[in-house]
Amino acid sequence: MVKKIFPEATKRLFHRVFVCRKCKSKIRADYVKVREGKIKCRKCGSKHLRPKRKEKKA
Repeated sequence: MVKKIFPEATKRLFHRVFVCRKCKSKIRADYVKVREGKIKCRKCGSKHLRPKRKEKKA
């Protein structure tokens, strides 16, 4: 059975968290700024970011 994650933990782990598509580093930023291309990766400088996926634990 999969354990239910508390809403506070879900918000902390996934809310406003993006992952760089090139170097896979995590960045916390506003959705609007990411969509506009104003946010770039601290590590490699790329502007290609995706939201962090929710992990399925068995």
